[in-house]
Amino acid sequence: MGLKLAQPLQKSDRSNNSKYHQGLRDRVESTLRYFPISINKRLTDSFSYINHYFDFTHEQQRFLGESSELELVFSRLNAQLNEETFVGGWFLIDQDCIDNFAKVTGDSQWIHTDPERAQQQSRFKTTVSQGFLTLALIPILTDSVDPAKTVYPEARMVVNCGINKVVFPFPVKSGKRIRARTQVIKLTPMKKSLEIIREVTIEIEGCKRPACIAEMVLRLYF
Repeated sequence: MGLKLAQPLQKSDRSNNSKYHQGLRDRVESTLRYFPISINKRLTDSFSYINHYFDFTHEQQRFLGESSELELVFSRLNAQLNEETFVGGWFLIDQDCIDNFAKVTGDSQWIHTDPERAQQQSRFKTTVSQGFLTLALIPILTDSVDPAKTVYPEARMVVNCGINKVVFPFPVKSGKRIRARTQVIKLTPMKKSLEIIREVTIEIEGCKRPACIAEMVLRLYF
């Protein structure tokens, strides 16, 4: 039996986005009945993925249209996507800073809090900062906690939703200065909100390797 090709859709069918995609899916599935089962399944699964992609994109566009503030922030950030947009000031990590963090968190390992032992036994010949101290400083290093200097003034509320991934390529020695460099790498419009993923790199003064690289997830509410 010959393969019956699906007829092209008329422009009128495209007035309703979901109806158009469902109609296209029905036609493709009808055609795939004549394919071997293994090929049929692969193509049907692929079409389901593509159909979901188009629906998701349409949904994003609908969310953008519901808020002028959301659309404004999205347009501004989207124009700068994957570009470095912020370089912060230097911040000193001294022994007092390390010791205070150790008191709060209980992380008092000698490599952080015992300068004499660190000088004798550590490969770094001095104490080093806790990795989570570097991570905890990201809000202040990125100027995200100053109420008088809001990064996203259009948003009604900004919520820290967590971290996708984080690595500590090199330790921060006591007495060294660090600073943050950031870039937005992904934007996801949602209902009256915008999810932003920023890649934050913490560099150490005079060092080629960074102290920390983290993907921070923020949610802006409008």
